[in-house]
Amino acid sequence: MVPGSGTPSVTLYTMRDTGNDSGAHTALVIDGSQRVLWDPAGSFKHVSIPERNDVLFGITPVIEEYWVSYHARASFYVVGRRKLVSAQSADRLLNDFMAAGPVGQANCTRVTSAVMRQVPEFTSLPSTWFPVTLDTAFAKLPGVETEIYREGDEDDKSVALMRLDSEIRTAALRR
Repeated sequence: MVPGSGTPSVTLYTMRDTGNDSGAHTALVIDGSQRVLWDPAGSFKHVSIPERNDVLFGITPVIEEYWVSYHARASFYVVGRRKLVSAQSADRLLNDFMAAGPVGQANCTRVTSAVMRQVPEFTSLPSTWFPVTLDTAFAKLPGVETEIYREGDEDDKSVALMRLDSEIRTAALRR
């Protein structure tokens, strides 16, 4: 378990197609009493990262960077939008997402938006199947900070996963 940073927040990640700007995936980093990644129907896996019901545990800032890099490539870029929330809301989201998963393919945004709408900071978000619709609404919430991540990696995500594995193993040897 990686404890939270002390500043409860939620970061909505939206993977977008570089060719037509359409949305391809939705995920969240929840930073509450612990730091987790809700990656519904996601393909990011590593033996050092425990997962239950599409919630990945032990998400340090470095693992989060790897996760973003895994998704950002020549054909997709990643939009990250961070919003501060109450500690209670962060932990409620963690519990609610644990109860919601695992999620089937093409349902990432539908389930994410439905769960988020139950928390006070996010009641204004729409219930939607579409990543760009959720991303656009989230961007309009007060206090949201935005970062866009672009990389030119080839489309084969297994290459990014091999790099991640190598870097995690190297970091473990340094401890």
